[in-house]
Parts: sequence; C-alpha cells; structure tokens
Amino acid sequence: MNLKQTILRHILFWLFGFLLLTFMYATAFKSYELGAKVILMLLPVHMMYFYLIANWVLPRFFFRGKYVKAFLMALAVSFFAAIVYRLNEIFISDPYIFNYYKSRDSSFTWSKLDPNWWGQLTSPLDFVNVIERSNVVVWIGISMKLFVLWYERRQAALQAELNFLKSQLNPHFLFNGLNNLYALSLDNAPQTPEIILGLSNILRYVLYECNSDYVLLKRDIEVLQDYIRLEKLRYEDRLELNVNISEHASHWQIAPLLMLPLVENAFKHGAAETINYPWINIEIFISGDQLILKISNSKPETGAYKGRKQGGQIGIANVQQRLKLMYPGMHTFKWYDEEDCFITEMTVQLTASNKIKR
Repeated sequence: MNLKQTILRHILFWLFGFLLLTFMYATAFKSYELGAKVILMLLPVHMMYFYLIANWVLPRFFFRGKYVKAFLMALAVSFFAAIVYRLNEIFISDPYIFNYYKSRDSSFTWSKLDPNWWGQLTSPLDFVNVIERSNVVVWIGISMKLFVLWYERRQAALQAELNFLKSQLNPHFLFNGLNNLYALSLDNAPQTPEIILGLSNILRYVLYECNSDYVLLKRDIEVLQDYIRLEKLRYEDRLELNVNISEHASHWQIAPLLMLPLVENAFKHGAAETINYPWINIEIFISGDQLILKISNSKPETGAYKGRKQGGQIGIANVQQRLKLMYPGMHTFKWYDEEDCFITEMTVQLTASNKIKR
C-alpha cells in the first residue's frame, strides 16, 4: 500500500471516528452542533492514544512476542490517555459545554465543575467514564489494524506458497516432456522435430505467460490441446484417445495449469503403463460459470496403479493445493481408483475477465 492510500485510509478512519463520537455525544447533549465541537476538542487525544498503541506498543512489544509487556504498556498508555483526556475536559471542553448551556439558560448549573481541577481529576466516576469514552474508537482502530496486518501476512504467505507450487510444477512438466522427447529420439522417430516445436510452445506458455494468477481460459485450453496433439504424435495408433472440448466464451479466466497436470498424468501413468489397449477419455465443458473437467484412463493390470502414487502424485497434489488456495469453496476435486481405470473429476467456478483483480 503506497503513502497516498495509507493517508487516505487514516483520514477515512478518523472521519468515521469523528462521526461516531459526535453521534454519541450529540445524543447525550441533545445537540449535534455541540457534540461536533466537543469532539473536535477531544479528537487529538484519541489520535494520540491510537498512535501510541499502533506505532509503539504493537511494533515494539506485541509483534516481537513480548505479550505481557505489551499488555502492561497498553494499560499504562490507556491510563495516561485517560488523564490527558480528563485534563482536556476539565480545562477546555467542560467549560465550553457549561458556557454553551449557560448562554441559553442563565439559571443553568453543573455540579461536575464545583470541585477544583484536582478534585475533578480524581473523581472516580468521571475517571471511569473517561476510560470508557476514550477507548471506544481507539480499540476499534487497533482491532482493524490487527485484522489488516493478519490479512496481509496471510495473503503474503499464500502468495509465497503459490509461487512455490508454480516453481514445482514447471520443472515437473519439463522433466516429463524431456523424458518423452528422449524416448522418441532414441528411436529416431520422424515426429521428433514437430514434438520439439510443440514442446517449445508449451514451455513458452508455462514459463512466461503463467506469471499472473489468472489467464484466459481460451489460452489455457489451447495449450492443453497442443499437449494432447504432441501425445497423439507420440502414441500414433497405439492409443484410443477421445477428446471432447465444448465451445466456451472467451471472457472466462482461470488459474493457469490446473488441467494440464491431470491430463499429463493420464498419459504418463495410464497410457504409458498400460500394455494392452490403452485408452484415455477427456471431456471439458462449461456449465453456467462452472468449468467441468472429466478424465478417465486405463491403468496397468498389476501394481494397483502405484506409479500414480509416486511420480504422478506431484501433479495431483500440486493441483489440489492450488485449488485450495485460489478457489476456496469454489471447486470440487474427486478421483476414483477403479479396478480397470482411473477417473478424475474437477469443477472450478470461473470468473469473467473484467472482474479479475490481479
């Protein structure tokens, strides 16, 4: 948050505090004019109190884990602010209030002002009332500040985790792609140049276009289709592949590379490890604002699909964690390990491009 935004946020908070306190005092005085003027006299004390807590007690003690000292210092600052608040009332605001009513009613008296200034300062009832009034806005502000700090730190932690997941995904995909390319090069396969070009296009997308939290769904599906074409070149007629991708609006956006690891696993741990009649079914369609992805593939007859629980687990765990971070409460992810096939189903609530905040 830049300096202008910070200043604006503080101005808005103190405007809120001024209006709230004015309403409270005006209700007691039965005059909004008097309430506003009295609060203008007392507002500097509220501000002093708030900034002592926010800029001294919290950073020096609370944020350093010195909670007992923070509590004691907050009590000391609260007591000090109450004294200053009360002195302000005794010498500034209370005389003004008395003169305000006296000018309107010459018979007006106020027993609160009868003792000398020390007697007024040490009045237990008035001092307790001051503590109550001086803490209302200040601790609303402190609570808001702590919530904002908690939220910002949480977002920073989530972003760091997302960055880690992305960095984990890129080498994972590159590793698998190079493995496939290496296998074809050993056989001097004629598809090798086309696969190198296709792999280059996909890697360009992975490394340079996926830096944003969201990308156009259209582009993400295009890359997914490029990957499927590369795998079709690799397997030729040895694989029964059925792909059904329905038409979709161009304005939808999605977190990048959610679908590719799941499709990649179907090829690597399904088709590649199935000796007889490997098959893969991939279906992607939009229902309302929901993206629905369904993948089913054959699996080896033996080994209980252990390959997926090892190498393939990286991609699946990655996708599950990213869904949890980026689409909390807005996704479903299920997989079924059947006797002769493995099924993955994912739904994601999409967002229109003009609503995305990066």
